[in-house]
Parts: sequence; structure tokens; C-alpha cells
Amino acid sequence: MLNNKQKSYLRSLANPLKAVVIVGKDGLSDTVLESLDVSLEAHELVKVSLLKTCALSVKEAAIELAVGTKSEIIQTIGRTIVLYRRSKEAKIELPR
Repeated sequence: MLNNKQKSYLRSLANPLKAVVIVGKDGLSDTVLESLDVSLEAHELVKVSLLKTCALSVKEAAIELAVGTKSEIIQTIGRTIVLYRRSKEAKIELPR
């Protein structure tokens, strides 16, 4: 579990990032979860964008993505979700 200082730091790192995973009208398929899982392992901090055609709400999608990939929701802005999961080789040094 991350504290507020760590989440704030991760939000600042996520600001310039582009969305790596995009969820469309098919919703959260196994392929989307696999793609997100690979991206989280490679980058640790990932932005996910939900298209307007996605049937899920942003909150529902964020919770399902976080549970499906065992990651933590850092923030949701509009139709964008930022997720974090520490990889085996820790790339991001979090403040205490």
C-alpha cells in the first residue's frame, strides 16, 4: 500500500506519459489485461485510456484493471487511469 507522498510522487512522474494501453468498445478482455500486465512489468507506471465507446465507467474499469493485474490505482483523470505495480527489477525509487 502506498502512502500519499508516494502517490503524489508517482502522479508527478505520470504527468508527461502517454497512454500505453487503450480500452475500446470490447471492454476489458483477456488481451487488454495481458497487455497491461506486460506494460506494468516493463514500466511499473502505466497510463490507460478508455475510449468513449467503452461500456464500463472509469471507476469500474480502474478497479477491474487493478484487481486483474494486482496493481494499485494512482489516479483517474477524465477517461485516463494511472496504475502502478513494482516490477522484479525496481525501476522507480519511491520516497519514504
